[in-house]
Amino acid sequence: MRASDAFTWYQESDPAMRATIVTVAWLDRAPDWARLVDRVEGATRLVPRLRQRVAELLVPLTVPRWVTDDHFDLSWHLRRTTGRTDDAVLRLAAIEAMTDFDRARPLWVFTLVEDLPDGRAAMLMKLHHALADGIGAVRLAPTLFDTDPLPDFTPHPDKPTRTGGGLVAAGLAHTAGQLLGLAGQAVRAAGPAALGLLRDPVGSLRSAVDTAGSVARTVAPVTDIRSPVMRGRGLGRRLDVVSVPLLDLKRATTAAGVTVNDGFLAAVTGGMRHYHHKHDAPVDELRVTMPISIRTAADPLASNRITLMRFLVPVSEPDPERRMRLISARARDVRHARSLPFTDAIAAGLDLLPTAFVGGMLKRVDFLASDVTGAPVTLYLAGAKVTAHAAFGPTMGCAANLTLLSYDGTCHIATNLDTAAVPDTEVFVDCLRTGVEEVLATCPRRQ
Repeated sequence: MRASDAFTWYQESDPAMRATIVTVAWLDRAPDWARLVDRVEGATRLVPRLRQRVAELLVPLTVPRWVTDDHFDLSWHLRRTTGRTDDAVLRLAAIEAMTDFDRARPLWVFTLVEDLPDGRAAMLMKLHHALADGIGAVRLAPTLFDTDPLPDFTPHPDKPTRTGGGLVAAGLAHTAGQLLGLAGQAVRAAGPAALGLLRDPVGSLRSAVDTAGSVARTVAPVTDIRSPVMRGRGLGRRLDVVSVPLLDLKRATTAAGVTVNDGFLAAVTGGMRHYHHKHDAPVDELRVTMPISIRTAADPLASNRITLMRFLVPVSEPDPERRMRLISARARDVRHARSLPFTDAIAAGLDLLPTAFVGGMLKRVDFLASDVTGAPVTLYLAGAKVTAHAAFGPTMGCAANLTLLSYDGTCHIATNLDTAAVPDTEVFVDCLRTGVEEVLATCPRRQ
């Protein structure tokens, strides 16, 4: 595991910190079960991580290792059940989100829910965050989904070869490799830095101070919850989805000169504003954790390549267009933070701290928001058409996780609410819808 993967793994000693991603693909009908089994079998051969479990080493300074599960049983990981309503699907997804994995097996479970109204179905896909981040999960999609209801047959590759021998030696070698990598990174940076120091000593010193300050802000302890309302933390979860046409959101954000992610955050903070006003507890700013992708083309599909950045976002600003621009300026600073290249080093340092200390910091963040670009075209699962797709990210100690996943022209904003922080979940979701409508109303075509 990378240090950033191990970070999410270690934090789960506290059940409230479980790092489980649950995506739900709604289908126009039940897929052919035999074809589905065959397709998932093929995916586990294309992506070896899907056949690997986590092995923890009782050796100081080593991170857990991925090893082949010699007892891999597809029937354990691919299940089917029945449901009566879409709400029942979301209730099942909420249970899955807070149910721990069997740590003796690979960290994923897929459940097909059949017998929904009008003959529809839904596919629940549960993954551990150490196995894949949001973008990684989207990149895994082509191993399961097709762009044609009757795709050409593709032979399965051979099963992945066994791994796991010499775990302790491999773990120590991995740790040594990480240390050497960090040292190499420092050496590579030292050359240009030394040259820069000779050419521009004042500018080089300022750059070093800025980098140190960025790293310090990334790891700085959080001592307070900004929200006067969403303060409780527990193990109950409630999931819901708010959908918005992607084109409408793009029109609004383009008119404001900001990104879709900025518009999404403005909609969320607008919803937060209305929610706090309903509780007679207006708030100026809230603290958000936003995942920033550091994924490169060389990273494997099944990997977690994000860093979590915390910053304050404006909530009290009533003008949605101005709120979008304010958020854009703050998010831009975060996306270009000098600490980003040091993500794994920072995670390695946090891994050495007591999990209760780190978890306590994360529980003082108000909400987590993430924007993931999904498939721009219609997908099919074993012949069944995917009509909608939503991704429910883990709260990781926050009061709420709000994840926007675009699919085939629609943005689905999935809400994962801690019911100890937000007991009136329907009120919260209604406020979020109001926040979305405010942002869309800034688009000239909707006025």
